[in-house]
Amino acid sequence: MIDKLDAAFRFHREALHLRAQRQEVLAANIAHADTPNYKARDFDFGARLSEAVERGRAASSVSMATTSSRHLAGQAQATTGDDLLYRVPHQSSLDGNTVEMDVERVAFADNALRYESNLTLINAKIKSLLSAVQP
Repeated sequence: MIDKLDAAFRFHREALHLRAQRQEVLAANIAHADTPNYKARDFDFGARLSEAVERGRAASSVSMATTSSRHLAGQAQATTGDDLLYRVPHQSSLDGNTVEMDVERVAFADNALRYESNLTLINAKIKSLLSAVQP
């Protein structure tokens, strides 16, 4: 039963995780808008989501070392910035900075809206499961 619940929420869990990561990348771009020679970064959300759902979280997690058999098995997500892509600017800047504030703001707002809609979908799914369980 837990496996079915995990499978039902895996896509949304991965989407929320990647949306949060993308929000951090976009926020870093906005924060460095005035930094000379800063190159705007982003990643292909669709490709990363399909890859994450395919392989699952367990394959990319890092196990903690335990010193006692009574310790809980903890895992942490291994994240690297290796798959971040550089954004090609529409208009070049004299100082070498490729951050375009209009593009970044639109991407930031779009990502935030999609994050909120994903949360709304998860809440609706949980509410429907709870209503099915209650007499």
